[in-house]
Order: sequence, then structure tokens, then C-alpha cells
Amino acid sequence: MPCLQVDLHGGIENGFAILRAPREGIRFLLIPTTPISGIESPIVRGPNATNYFASAWEHRTYIEEALHRSLPRDAVALAINSVVSRSQDQLHIHFSCVRVDVWQALHRNERSIGDDWAPFNVSFFEHNYVAMWVAGEQLSPHNPFSLLQKKLPGATQDMANRTLVVIGFTRADGIRGFVILADQVNEENGDLASGEELLDPSCDIATTENMAQDSLKEPGTE
Repeated sequence: MPCLQVDLHGGIENGFAILRAPREGIRFLLIPTTPISGIESPIVRGPNATNYFASAWEHRTYIEEALHRSLPRDAVALAINSVVSRSQDQLHIHFSCVRVDVWQALHRNERSIGDDWAPFNVSFFEHNYVAMWVAGEQLSPHNPFSLLQKKLPGATQDMANRTLVVIGFTRADGIRGFVILADQVNEENGDLASGEELLDPSCDIATTENMAQDSLKEPGTE
């Protein structure tokens, strides 16, 4: 897996590497340079925790470089999988383009996405996510791991079985921020809480036709 960058400005305990996933379209990984098991680790959500999601967001330019074109912030998504869906016991955040149908569903239902976790109106792959909104151009003031633990009832006792997806989002009134989606494992119905399913390494959303907002707001297939 090609390593594109290693950032050790905060020391190895706060550093990270950026890698491109081979043979999987346009998909990148942010991996801490210190051992962290995954979403369940308290290291990622303490008061002085490194905000790895914010770092991944800041390095979304790798997606643009791979596409050889600029992207609206709303086209980018970040995700971390649950313990049963991940491929390794070392925390890694996936970042790529968001699926077109996910983009459509979020914008058609933005009025239902508030400042606290609440069920999202549309299921994806028959998986039911909860959603919340945070405002801001950058993700650095908001640590999604902490928001999951502190604001979603029951999450603290079951962090390993959760997934998080962060998507750049511009509201209809022009306010910029992020939609954060969360799901949890339910093996009875086959839901393994793999937020990576909402990413699209083929980056279909980057095509001129799909980036036309009017066409994206038309009813889709979700």
C-alpha cells in the first residue's frame, strides 16, 4: 500500500500516515503512527485526543490530485468501520468521494438533521443510521469520536460495534458544516456497521452531470 505522507509534527504519539488503497479506485487511508486499536479506543476521544478525522479532512486534496480536478467539499466523505467490519486492529480512517445517492438523500432531508443525534429518514443498504449536524468550515473544533460517546445514549458501552461517517455539507441557506452519521452492529439483520459502504471510490459524483445540484436533488433510488 503506497505511503504518500507521514506527519510527525506532534510527535509519533500524535502523528499519522496517509496511504492510498491499491486497486480500489480513489480511496485513501489515514493511519495513526502510534498503536490504536480502533473506534473503541479511549485514546481517540479524550479531552486531549488527536482529532484524526480533522486531519483526514484536511488531506482530502489527495482525492482531487487523483481525479486531476477540484471537488466541492460536499463531495467528500470520511469513515471508520466497526470492530467486526475492519480489516486490521489499527485505527484507520477511509476518505474518498461520497456516494451520489447518499448526497441526494442528505440534501433532500436536511431539515431533519439537527444539532443532536436523531434517526435519519432514509436507510442505506437497509441499514438505519442516526445523523447530526455540526457547523464550521473545518472539522477541527469537532471530534466525531467524542460526539458519538458523549451525545449518543448507550454508545460508551458499545463503541467497538459502532461506525462513523463524516460528510462535508452545505445547507440550503449556504451555511457550511458537516453531517455525521453513525450506525451500530446488528448481526441478526446482517448490519456489520461498515460506514465505508457510503463512500464511492469510483467518484461518480465528480462528473459534471452529477455535480449539478438541481439534478442531484431529484428523487433517487435510496
